[in-house]
Amino acid sequence: MEKLGLGLGMDLVWGERIGFEKTGSGRPTDQVAAFLRHNAPGYDYMFVAFQPIDYGPLAPERYFPAYDRLFELFGAERPRAFHHTMLNTGSPERYRRAEIADFTNALAERYGFRWVVEDLGIWSLAGRSLPYPMPPVLTEEGLKHCVAGVADWVERLRAPLSVEFPGFTEGGSFLVGDLDAFTFYDTVIRETGALATIDIGHILAYQWLTGRTGPRMFEGLDALPLDRCHEVHLSGCQIVDGRFRDLHHGVLLDEQLALLEHLLPQMPNLTGVTYEDPKFTADGQLVPKSRPNAERLFALVRSWKEGGARAA
Repeated sequence: MEKLGLGLGMDLVWGERIGFEKTGSGRPTDQVAAFLRHNAPGYDYMFVAFQPIDYGPLAPERYFPAYDRLFELFGAERPRAFHHTMLNTGSPERYRRAEIADFTNALAERYGFRWVVEDLGIWSLAGRSLPYPMPPVLTEEGLKHCVAGVADWVERLRAPLSVEFPGFTEGGSFLVGDLDAFTFYDTVIRETGALATIDIGHILAYQWLTGRTGPRMFEGLDALPLDRCHEVHLSGCQIVDGRFRDLHHGVLLDEQLALLEHLLPQMPNLTGVTYEDPKFTADGQLVPKSRPNAERLFALVRSWKEGGARAA
């Protein structure tokens, strides 16, 4: 498996400062452009997370101007991927898969996406998007739905599908069923042939939810499909009143780096490690609070890519 190295993940919202302009050509905002001009050379690949422009038609040409400019700023010939939010991989419902597949495949063809990734979860119900994706239903019936749904997407998409371990937000999303989430996820990956993406914050959130905090955060990890892990994500997290929060605010916890360092030697087919949703100032610099652990992450990934000793 090719080691790409350090990835940049960007969730760009239409009309926000860190996003795309909602008027004119829909180009990335000046703040995003400044960040990429300053920092793109330090990353080996990038993905953009899909955000719909509006409730209008799901037509790829509506997104071409914005994505063309974004990837031009990053480097037109450099590796890139796509973080989907419409596959709804954990949903038990029927929905318009053919239209979503055609849209995704058109983007993949234009931009040469190396893979498409989405969290294993319920992103919408009855056609209505949820504010935060719910984890799948952790029952035998829920497992059957997930295996069937992911297998269908593996067949429909022209780019490889990587399924991300779901997020678990204590007090913020419903948890239904009592199957072990690590084993559940492993079964989905192995029975569908999909690649695996491990989000370190999602793993820690589940560990916190099950009471495996502190030194116990390393327990049970051998149930994960680490040999199928293709990508790792890290986004800003925080522990608030004893609860783990995946806030995507750019500031990494020491626990995230410790868990990443523990897992890296166990993932022989890993392609890259992605810093997801960095936060930055108007002139394109990482916010000061995020810099120390971001720099630790970058050093750790460099060490992994070079195959050398562990970074401190």
